[in-house]
Amino acid sequence: MARDTAEILRQQPPAGLAEGGGPPVPALCLAPALLVMTAFALALGALLQYSLLEFIPGSLRTGGLTTRNFQQVVAPQYLRAIWETIVLSAATTLLTLLASYPVAYALARSRSAALRSLILILTLAPFFTGAIVRTYAWILVLGNSGFINSFLLQAGLLESPYQMLFTSQGVLVGLVHFSMPVMILILAAAISHIDPTYERAAASLGANPVRTFFRVTLPLSLPGVISASVVVFAWTFSAFPTPELLGGGRVKMIANVVKDLALDSFNWPGSAAFAVVALGVTFVLVALVASSAERLRLRSHP
Repeated sequence: MARDTAEILRQQPPAGLAEGGGPPVPALCLAPALLVMTAFALALGALLQYSLLEFIPGSLRTGGLTTRNFQQVVAPQYLRAIWETIVLSAATTLLTLLASYPVAYALARSRSAALRSLILILTLAPFFTGAIVRTYAWILVLGNSGFINSFLLQAGLLESPYQMLFTSQGVLVGLVHFSMPVMILILAAAISHIDPTYERAAASLGANPVRTFFRVTLPLSLPGVISASVVVFAWTFSAFPTPELLGGGRVKMIANVVKDLALDSFNWPGSAAFAVVALGVTFVLVALVASSAERLRLRSHP
């Protein structure tokens, strides 16, 4: 009977091949990714082609090939929007990291299952509401008659409402709130993969909790910090509804400028050119952030 079983096993095809001798399963799994990448490449090609067409004012039709659209992108108002986007994205990433790390640490290290469940529910709750709904809620909070100003006025801390809505500070608050769930989940996953015995070993050698955190926990969680920071920075760089509503037209980020050119001025070639430039700036900045963070990680692990 043992010989019969061995003969059957030898006659069966390898686990990675289909019965008809088809391609391995991993190759089949790559097909959807290749399809998405192809569609993405075609979309980028169409965007680049449209950015090189001449804009005819008062008409939705385009003219011949030209590079004038890219020359207009370097106008002061467009460069100001790019710079403001960079500043807001960097500030959002830093503040989101500082606000999210303690929550992620509690989610990963809490011994109470009820507390972990509560933190996870509160973290995931914003995903059940759209970005526009959350942004409108912040309008009610940050407005001159909103919750914050009403509380400060009634407490006598302010004589007149403090302008938070339609400012860069208000947009920053909305972007941080919008980015925190993603940052928390990535950081919690990174912290949960750190073996607690390292922290206990540091404590047994006389390190206090603060020293243990900065010398053991934080360096070991740097891969998660790097990944979360890059994701939040790239996500914020393309933000649209939050600066559109909380900025009120006074705070212009890249996505808002693209929308204004395309839908308000009907300058589709100019909008495409600005989108191409913004995409290039995004790739360069994300690469710089990732490279800097990687050097920091390597420096902390000599």
